Parts: sequence; C-alpha cells; structure tokens
Amino acid sequence: MSPVGRSLPLTDPRDVADLRTYLSRARGVDPQGAVRFQARGRALGAYVCVLEPHGLLDTTPTVLGLRTAALAGEQALDVTVPLGGVLDRMPRQDQDATDVGLPPVDANVSWAGIAPPLGGWTPVGSVAGDALREVARAGIAEVARAVPTDAGAAVVDTVRSQVWGRSSGWAEPLAGRLTGAPLPDGAAFAAYSLGFLRPGAEVAVAENGRWVRLSTPGGHVLAKR
Repeated sequence: MSPVGRSLPLTDPRDVADLRTYLSRARGVDPQGAVRFQARGRALGAYVCVLEPHGLLDTTPTVLGLRTAALAGEQALDVTVPLGGVLDRMPRQDQDATDVGLPPVDANVSWAGIAPPLGGWTPVGSVAGDALREVARAGIAEVARAVPTDAGAAVVDTVRSQVWGRSSGWAEPLAGRLTGAPLPDGAAFAAYSLGFLRPGAEVAVAENGRWVRLSTPGGHVLAKR
C-alpha cells in the first residue's frame, strides 16, 4: 500500500463509528499515542498501547488494547500511525462512509515491535467486569493523589509503575488456573479506559506464555506479565 492515499475499507459504517470511539478513548489515555493496524485477508486488528515501560528498570507492564473489524476486501498490511492523524481523517458527518483514511507519515514507537500471539491461547475462566472497574477507578484516584500537578515525567512514570504493575487480587478466582505471573492492575485500567467493560458482564481470560488476554464484546486487552 503506497503512503499516499492509503485507506482501510471496512464493511459497515457502524464499524467506522465504533473504531472512532475506540481510538478516541485511546487518545484520551495518551494524546500523543499511535495505533498499529494489522490486516490479514479480510480481518483487521487495531492495536493501541495503554501502558509500557520506559527504561530497563521500569517495571510497568506492557498493556495493549485490541479491537477487530471486517474489511471489505483482502489486505496485507502492518502499519503504525499517529492516533491523531487517523482520527482527523475519519468521517464525522457522513453516516454511510466505510473507508478509514490513514495519514501519510508512520509513527515510530517501541511497543509496535512487540507482537502478542495470534493463536495458541488457553482459556482459564472469567472475572467480573465490575471488579475490574473498581480496581481501575481506585488506581486512577491513587495516581491522581500521588502525583503533584507540577511533577516531572520520571515521577509520573514511577507512580504509574507502582500502581498499575501490582496485582490487587481481582483475578483471585483464577489463581489455581493461571500458570504465569499474577494479572497486573494495568490490565483492568486498560479495559476500563478503552470502554470495554459493561455493567454486570463477565470478562473472559486466556493466557499464552507470558501474555494474558482479557476479552469482551467491545475488544481485548493484552498484557505481558
């Protein structure tokens, strides 16, 4: 696909609207963030980064969001572009538009080089979405209390690493079935921030090596433990 005039043809205008909402939420987490689009055949995956470590000593987990959609035609694509550039090109008024335009300039972000498994996931059960919501809200409030308004990036990163890198026990019902490390609270933060949680709904959990996946009808969270 050439860098000029490249676009993603989706099958349904509602998918375009849902993708816009998802990317808008991701930009709310990181205004300078990026989205990685991977297309294989007629399947499209849109990855965003909610959390990632900064430096070798940073213990912040890598936590990605994923939303999928159907393409109108077969594509072979793997490109990472700025969130703002995509959102600026997404149709707002045309309710029938199905094409998603991509900006001509790619984004160079380290997390795009980390590839979660596409297959081989082992289901381990489910957790209550309401529990994830409570953990996320409590963590957001804790970060807000701990970070001064004039704090530098290093202070913010340290607090976020402490809050979102720990496991506060929301996945305790799965303790006997998970083979890897405990699930980080950052996974709950991602599911909440990206709008994947619905009141009273369960969240399916699967794992593959160091990766864990939380799945809802609205999308997936992929966390590297």
